[in-house]
Amino acid sequence: MIRSYLYILLSLFKITSLQAGTLKGKLFEAATGEPALGVVISIEGTNLHDISGLDGSFSIPNLQKGSYRLNIRHISYAPMQKEFAISGNEVIQMDFSLEAAAGMKLEEVAVTGKRDGASDNTARLMERNASQVMNIVSGKTIQISPDLTVANVIQRISGISIERNSNGDGQYAILRGMDKRYNYTLVNGVKIPSPDNKYRYVPLDIFPSDLLDRLEVYKALTPAMEGDAIGGAVNMVMKDAPDKLTFSANVSTGYNELFMDRKFMGYAFRSIQSKSPYELNGNQYNATPADFSTAAVNYKLKTPTPNLLGSIAVGNRFLKDKLGILLAGSYQNTHRGNNSLFYDSEAVDTLRGEALTKMSERQYSEQQIRYGLHSKIDYRFSDKHKIQFYNAFMNLTNVQVRDVKSTQLTIGGYDPVAGNATLSYSTRSRLTKQQIFNSTLQGKHQLLDALAMQWSAVYSKATNEVPDNMTVPLTGIRQNFQERKTTVGDASRRWEHNSDRDLSGYLNLIYNTTIGSTNVEWTAGGLFRDKSRSNFYNNYQLRPADPFAEYGKDFTDYTQIRWTIQNPRGSVGSALTYDATEQIKAGFMQFKTETKNLEILGGVRVENTDQGYTMRFTIGEDRPEGNQKYTDVLPSLHLKYKPEEHINLRASYFRSVNRPGFFEIVPYRIVQEEYQERGNPDLKRAIADNIDLRYELFPRASEQFMVGVFYKIIKDPIEYTLQRDAIRGQDIYYSPGNFGNAKNYGLEIDYIKYVKQFGIKANYTYTHSRITTPKSKRIRNESGDLETINVQQTRPLYGQSAHVANLSVLYKNQENGIDAQLAGGYTGERINTVSQFLDNDLWQKGFIQMDASVEKTFRNGLGVYLKANNLLDTPMEVYMKNTSASNVNIPNQDIPGKTLIRRDRYQRSYLLGVRYKF
Repeated sequence: MIRSYLYILLSLFKITSLQAGTLKGKLFEAATGEPALGVVISIEGTNLHDISGLDGSFSIPNLQKGSYRLNIRHISYAPMQKEFAISGNEVIQMDFSLEAAAGMKLEEVAVTGKRDGASDNTARLMERNASQVMNIVSGKTIQISPDLTVANVIQRISGISIERNSNGDGQYAILRGMDKRYNYTLVNGVKIPSPDNKYRYVPLDIFPSDLLDRLEVYKALTPAMEGDAIGGAVNMVMKDAPDKLTFSANVSTGYNELFMDRKFMGYAFRSIQSKSPYELNGNQYNATPADFSTAAVNYKLKTPTPNLLGSIAVGNRFLKDKLGILLAGSYQNTHRGNNSLFYDSEAVDTLRGEALTKMSERQYSEQQIRYGLHSKIDYRFSDKHKIQFYNAFMNLTNVQVRDVKSTQLTIGGYDPVAGNATLSYSTRSRLTKQQIFNSTLQGKHQLLDALAMQWSAVYSKATNEVPDNMTVPLTGIRQNFQERKTTVGDASRRWEHNSDRDLSGYLNLIYNTTIGSTNVEWTAGGLFRDKSRSNFYNNYQLRPADPFAEYGKDFTDYTQIRWTIQNPRGSVGSALTYDATEQIKAGFMQFKTETKNLEILGGVRVENTDQGYTMRFTIGEDRPEGNQKYTDVLPSLHLKYKPEEHINLRASYFRSVNRPGFFEIVPYRIVQEEYQERGNPDLKRAIADNIDLRYELFPRASEQFMVGVFYKIIKDPIEYTLQRDAIRGQDIYYSPGNFGNAKNYGLEIDYIKYVKQFGIKANYTYTHSRITTPKSKRIRNESGDLETINVQQTRPLYGQSAHVANLSVLYKNQENGIDAQLAGGYTGERINTVSQFLDNDLWQKGFIQMDASVEKTFRNGLGVYLKANNLLDTPMEVYMKNTSASNVNIPNQDIPGKTLIRRDRYQRSYLLGVRYKF
């Protein structure tokens, strides 16, 4: 009986299904032909409806036989009705072109139709219309992404990987396998200085992502752009003054799983001494122990407070829309860290591999206080004259404590079976304050019908302070698996600060003329920049007053340790105290012409560089002062052919340079914690010839498919390597150098596709580079003795991964106001440190990073969102591609055929927030 009922029900279902039809279609904007998304399509007199998806498509199933009236309504489009009939089991396809609502048309005329600079459609349109190869991430994409800083956002772009800081967040961009030194950073098209105390590159984690309208990456340079980028240039376009009153704000909180398993170690960083006794009392002052605060060593273990993040932006137009003002700010206070395993090693005999000498278990605790403020004011005198004034201030305060326990693996009776070993402990407190200020006044003027002028006056300053950096070392012992700290070792307290100031002026003239029947746009312009950099370093050597005082017996707290000062006047006779200057004078001539299907942009840029340094306190260096002067001629040519409206074929060539960092040419010698470092006054700039070919397809406003290849020939590339002193052969040092020629080429693929509520963003980059540098190798000579010889080894460029890929799966439900995405990225293995010895380079293991976000927006402008990072808890691992028999019993050596040198774990982090916008 039951089987009979089921058979009847199934038959009725089949009959009903056979009689039901489906209405499908797509909605387009009549003016642009682009998909119209978020439009309600309903069947009159029923509850049947749908909302057009990301590709403009809709589908209404289960329509019984009969006649219907279709209603299409949206605030931005004129309402539309359409009658249709269903005769049975059929699929009816109906596409519609929607006209803008009458009020919207009038508003477009009044406001001159300003495009939303933060939308995905604008980003795709700008990529399509650009004269050179570039990629853009829109502000909307940034808002709903899992990323909180620009450094994390940029990793989603094809051809880009990132170098992470000690807490696992992105910090520097590596473009097309070219190290961070080979690109530069712009804010609103203006180059900014770096707060780094040695180099030119800008740490992108100092910029909160919620201040951006969009993020642009230029992979090919035009003559109008500064020429010192072989990898590319990063341009942060900040929020712009809107056309009407706009207000938005968000606040969020979260936590890092790391501190669910252990405590956070911190100290009262606001109480430490910002200036050293030398700076406070003069260079003749003899410091005493009383001059040093105990705040830097007053460590406390605690459960950190939840992370707090927020931003606000408000803007409007005044004076009959002539004056536009936008004010925006962002604040982030987060607690991060990592648990790290690190091995010291030495190559006693390269025939037997690298021997591990010490294993360090390190715990990092970092509090990051990041805030940014920016304002944009523009005034339209008329349709022909406009000025704008932009100001930005970015601050990143990083409070770090590194707590280390080290086990000696080669001395002191290391016996893992019996549980015996010699130990050492150290705790370092380090406060880093980085700031960037930029003030830019710009003007655009249409002087004549065919002549326009653009100018910029820029003041920028970047600063970096590391006050009272102190490490407290202790010896220790492990006996029968019982561990204890014993006595105190020698310590140091260090003060460092630097500043980098730019004064820049830009002037461009644009003249339009006609040659035959072809319009040609000529642009001529120039740049002058005066840069002044100042570095200060002051170090005090400390020794325990009682070298036999024992931890737990004579003192229980680091603040109780009594010190004597070995150098009461401090050590400032260091190459880290220096002044540097640089003047850049540049001029260019550029032309641009366009026919129906072809656009040509070309020209030449000439840059003159005068770079120098002066060491303030010399200690016998041969060249305490020095400078470099050179002039570069940088031609470029960019072709864009459009066989169809939505297709581009691109070909580009440009020449570019990479100048040495300011500190790199200072003849310094520094003994670091784990190696010696030296400067190179003879370091030359690198020069590259760059070629790009790319096919671009834009089937819809927010969709794309792009595939391209690039090829770079680099003369005198700058690489850091471990080198041997020519006189003192036992001295090994880390230094920059020029190494002949290098090649770098690769393939990039970008794909964005939307179907209904779902979307896919994917990209893949293959990069292949080669450079040949000298290495040391130990052999057995004819007498059977060990002998060191030099050989040439070919390897990839430092920091270059052969394979980089990203995949984001998107979900957007307009009806319910839901945006969600799961974003994954893969970065292949790359060289982390170049070794002096053959086949001993340190490689970072390839890794997958997985992040997710979801946002729910209500109709009143309120929204809630959740972001989760590092879902797979992916570690950062560094290894050598060889093994040694001497490391057989070393713990954690679990990578077959390789020697683990470092493993960092960061754990997952979560963020829950509320957003409001009207």
